[in-house]
Amino acid sequence: MAKSETIFAASQQPLSLALLVLPHCSILEVASTLDPLRSANRHLGQDAYRWRVVSPDGAPVPLTCGIELPSSGPLRAAEGADVLIVIAGYRQSEVTTKPLLRDLRRIAPRFRALGGIDAGGWVLARAGLLNGHRATVHWEDLEDFATTFPEIEVVPDRYTLSGPRFTAGGAAPAADLMLHLIRSRHGPALALEVAASFVTTARPAEEPQITAARPDPRLDPRVARAIARMEARLDTPETAAETAAALRLSPRRLEQLFQDNLGLSPAAYALAQRLQAARRLLTDTQHPLAEIALRTGFSSASTLSRAFAKHFGAPPSTLRKRR
Repeated sequence: MAKSETIFAASQQPLSLALLVLPHCSILEVASTLDPLRSANRHLGQDAYRWRVVSPDGAPVPLTCGIELPSSGPLRAAEGADVLIVIAGYRQSEVTTKPLLRDLRRIAPRFRALGGIDAGGWVLARAGLLNGHRATVHWEDLEDFATTFPEIEVVPDRYTLSGPRFTAGGAAPAADLMLHLIRSRHGPALALEVAASFVTTARPAEEPQITAARPDPRLDPRVARAIARMEARLDTPETAAETAAALRLSPRRLEQLFQDNLGLSPAAYALAQRLQAARRLLTDTQHPLAEIALRTGFSSASTLSRAFAKHFGAPPSTLRKRR
């Protein structure tokens, strides 16, 4: 049984981490977790952080970019580490097998802390290891995650800390989380040095993954606010005139702002957003088409199918067959 003290406290003791990397995750998620620790070691001049990568079967892990990540062995090779971090991305429901969940439940008490990056939170939740805890996953999955696991306090934060559990919503939040770990153990000066190495700054845990702030500083703030309204109303879209009125603009002025900033009309941009959301749900979930239509603001499955085929060149059924 591992010690129970939090890993997020000042300490000069080395911290060892095991990363369980599942197939179809992003290389950026792995790098965002490990490279801040590697940089901290460089600045400290010692191995304050040590790690190993494991996989479900011990084989190299295929990542979304097409390369394979070497593994030190199967999950049991993680034993002896202080921390186990599960990193998962696409198709997590397929790669999270019953034997893997069984092994996770068995091995979990041997670590001081358990963490999940991106869809890693899904894996921990499926194993029953986040019950009663505060957690987050990637913003695209938050609604499904909260519905599937009512016993978990689901929040849209960049990352969460909940006793011996922690989660991050994606690659950039994973880097924020690691910077917080470094700051907690070795002080703010080292965390600033590590952040500067990557020409970045740490974002706070409670900051939402998606905000009404401008996603790109080159965007007109009025366009950014309109986009935020559209994102918040995927299931109940409003007309361009209603969006313009809410922003105290004329429909013509909003149209011009969108054309100048994005080369699209507000209506075309909103439709593209809804169709992209439908595409994600088709790819990443087993929800029936009628439910996906309702979630993305279409009156019926047939209406969604027609718009989807026109936009993507193939109907939703073709995408699901490819999957």
